[in-house]
Amino acid sequence: MSNKLSASLGNIDIYLFDQLLKGRFDNCTNIIDVGCGNGRNIFYFLKNDFNVFGIDQDAGAVAAVKALAQQLAPGTPEDNYVVAKAEHIPFGDALFDLAICSAVLHFADNKEHFEQMLRSIWRVLKPGGFFFARLASDIGIESLVKDAGNGRYLLPDGSVRYLVNYDSLMHYTQALNGELYEPIKTTNVSNLRAMTTWCIRKK
Repeated sequence: MSNKLSASLGNIDIYLFDQLLKGRFDNCTNIIDVGCGNGRNIFYFLKNDFNVFGIDQDAGAVAAVKALAQQLAPGTPEDNYVVAKAEHIPFGDALFDLAICSAVLHFADNKEHFEQMLRSIWRVLKPGGFFFARLASDIGIESLVKDAGNGRYLLPDGSVRYLVNYDSLMHYTQALNGELYEPIKTTNVSNLRAMTTWCIRKK
């Protein structure tokens, strides 16, 4: 990414950038990044006057995001950023127009843990709110992953992840009373891993 683009967007996930280009989130005001890390996916939102919140279980990451917020959006309340786990989001119900969750859900310990994280995120979304997720799947590499138990699999890249597939994502979309606002898309990285973009809207 060029220096000029980096100054505007930071190191944003390219698939989240795609949604910005399509204008999906133009009318969103309150945004939460679940597993915000150092803030790569909230850089743009901070620079453009969105009301941004974030959680991460890493205290160092939360401290870094607080500093980033003060740099890009001075006056942002520090308590917008909290050390917390995805399954225990410490904010009220139906507060957010957009929830971002990139490379978090595949760290679930098992199906129950995955569903706890998912329900927690869904709880804080407003009706009509958007959920943008990137997570590992077995789509396109089904024969290359090895069962490690509890819904987790050993990937060809050597990592162990909780994996979803197209059918499970569609099941959760319906079970949550959501609807796709973008087709499910998967990137196969040299048959080493597959990362899927899951975009649903709360009815």
